[in-house]
Amino acid sequence: MGKSAEFVITLDPSEIVDFCGEGDERIHEMERNLNVQMILRGNEIKVIGDEEDVGRAAGIVNDLLYVHRKGGVEDKAIRRRRLQYALRSVGAEQTPDLKSIFLDEIPVPLKRRRLTPLTAGQKRYVDAIRSSDIVFAIGPAGTGKTYLAMAMAISDLMQGNVRRIILVRPAVEAGEKLGFLPGDLAAKIDPYLRPLWDALYEMMEAEKIKHNIETGVIEIAPLAFMRGRTLNSAFVILDEAQNTTPEQMKMFLTRLGFDSKAIITGDITQVDLPVGRHSGLIHVRSVLKDIEGISFIYFDQNDVVRHELVQKIIQAYEIDEKRQKEQKA
Repeated sequence: MGKSAEFVITLDPSEIVDFCGEGDERIHEMERNLNVQMILRGNEIKVIGDEEDVGRAAGIVNDLLYVHRKGGVEDKAIRRRRLQYALRSVGAEQTPDLKSIFLDEIPVPLKRRRLTPLTAGQKRYVDAIRSSDIVFAIGPAGTGKTYLAMAMAISDLMQGNVRRIILVRPAVEAGEKLGFLPGDLAAKIDPYLRPLWDALYEMMEAEKIKHNIETGVIEIAPLAFMRGRTLNSAFVILDEAQNTTPEQMKMFLTRLGFDSKAIITGDITQVDLPVGRHSGLIHVRSVLKDIEGISFIYFDQNDVVRHELVQKIIQAYEIDEKRQKEQKA
């Protein structure tokens, strides 16, 4: 056992409940994960334990408190997600710079809360969107691929970097037949575009969205409608790209015009193409991997920012898929 140590954190009285949680739940969660004892007395938290554990805890707690103080008014869910990610990073080969992640604000019109990355993977993704004209975001559900792309698109539109936002999705059935859905073509396609609508309405006022759609500033369309077009001064997001064929992927990528940016998102473990059809997202990784100006960002279960059970579900499926491959080998 190493040498024991302690350090003291002093909180402003107004910070105690928000930082420590109701019933000191965040204190108890940090104790369990950081292998230290944390004693709250008045507005001071004393952290006691092994010198190495205390040192690690001091870095994480001080970073979280710094972010908490800079963040202003935020909802409890975001603070909890930040804490969960910070604690998950304990024991990693390289502890991420929590302050650079959690304080990288993306400006969007609806400021119900500050919008920032929540993991190191999300931070790399946001930085790649800023620096590259084409970015592929590949990873499981719940990692913020579509949501952050939408935030960056709206931010670029607000700042005048682009004149249009174009949201694209392949209309491929996930075990259901498109023809059986009621309504005209627009009504049939709408369910496939719903995740894009959801993200859009969370960041921009409904009246503003309606106006932008009517004037062509925002366009939402199935992938097939992109053929033959040249997209200038546009921020283009292709969502669910694992359901494109290699030919469709090539068609989409060659639509990009001057002063435009394309973000392609997808989960290569959830391909809904018919048997025998290859995924354009899987194919493109080997074709374009060495081209300067194109970035590939890969997410894993550590980047999941939904319910904590989603992370465990993804991990369980990855273990099962690995076991099946080993059995076939």
